[in-house]
Amino acid sequence: MSDWNTRVIEEFRANEGRVGGPFAGAPMVLVHHRGRRTGRDMVSPMMYLPHETDDDVMYVFASKGGAPENPGWYHNLVSAGQASVERGTETYPVGVRELTGAERDRRFATQAERYPGFAGYAEKTAGIRTIPVLELTRLAPA
Repeated sequence: MSDWNTRVIEEFRANEGRVGGPFAGAPMVLVHHRGRRTGRDMVSPMMYLPHETDDDVMYVFASKGGAPENPGWYHNLVSAGQASVERGTETYPVGVRELTGAERDRRFATQAERYPGFAGYAEKTAGIRTIPVLELTRLAPA
């Protein structure tokens, strides 16, 4: 894990899910996932878009800052189909579903409108890849 991610994770946990800097005021989540090739447990901090009416649903965006390839966590989540998240002070399991077509486009457009950096990421990846959008839905405890 990069030092930058480590600092964001530590700040998130020390401040009940809130972080400053470029993420000040943005909804943040820590996604726990297992490497599909390494089997290592990992934690990735990311911004999310909350569902309009269902607190058990959120959307995350595999932007990787506009890089030409998808982030590793995207492949891990899609492969596993589930993960767990830390949101605020709560940790719980989630199911993972990749959005496609108009549903994906609508969620991405909403995120880009709220946080214009995402529109910039889409410009960087135009013609190379479409930034994936994943729906994370709370699962009932096992």
